Amino acid sequence: MRGVVAVAAAFLFATPALAVDFQGNFTQGGTIIGTVEPGDRVTIEGHALAVTDQGKFVFGFGRDHGPTAQLAVMGPGDDETSADIIELAVARRDYDIQRIDGLPPGKVGGFSKATLKRIAADNAQVAQARAASERLDNFLEGFIWPAKGRVSGVYGSQRILNGEARRPHFGLDIAAPVGTPIVAPAGGIVRLAESDHFFTGGIIIIDHGYSLSSTLFHMHSVDVEVGQVVAQGDQIGTVGQTGRATGPHVDWRMNWEDQRLDPQLIVGPMPE
Repeated sequence: MRGVVAVAAAFLFATPALAVDFQGNFTQGGTIIGTVEPGDRVTIEGHALAVTDQGKFVFGFGRDHGPTAQLAVMGPGDDETSADIIELAVARRDYDIQRIDGLPPGKVGGFSKATLKRIAADNAQVAQARAASERLDNFLEGFIWPAKGRVSGVYGSQRILNGEARRPHFGLDIAAPVGTPIVAPAGGIVRLAESDHFFTGGIIIIDHGYSLSSTLFHMHSVDVEVGQVVAQGDQIGTVGQTGRATGPHVDWRMNWEDQRLDPQLIVGPMPE
């Protein structure tokens, strides 16, 4: 073991002594792509990461992640006792509070047993789709905006619906007219394609590989099928106002395993 290396939060940095490179945002909601020597094994907080044959791996930090994380790198013949340890600093963020009034009561609370059963079934579909990740390398190609429009909602904000505090918002909302094309932000395999989930309406989940996925919803039309392979930029549907939505927009979310990530940190500014 060569010791412990402390790494400050940064957009891009490398630790040559350990032959590890990182790209990404070391902040709550950030997505990190790392590179080690081919054949090396990597864990984050004791959780084993899948590594490509070229030594690439991906992980991310949730909205409320703590200030540090520990990453371990082991050579092909090493065990945990001889691992190189990297201490990662995770920057804290401040989040917006959004108030939305005028929603129909049936979309805010007081759900019937039948509606709760439907919501549970929707959630089970989403969980199954996100768990069905393969060793695809589409996450390495970078990401583009799935639609062009006004950013009407941001990651991490907490919404107060009809005066009642709800769960934080984990997506990036892009407001655009109904029928505006939505494209795949990166390539992958479609794991879910449904037109009428209770909260999300028309919804698509794309597996980008190695447990990184995109979820897009409130769609007017869903133009792909489960199992379909899509390339970055392929049209997958159109903007709508389905599910619980106060106006036409697409809500884009990214997940790495059970961590909810901020798409805006990885996609860059909205194109003009």
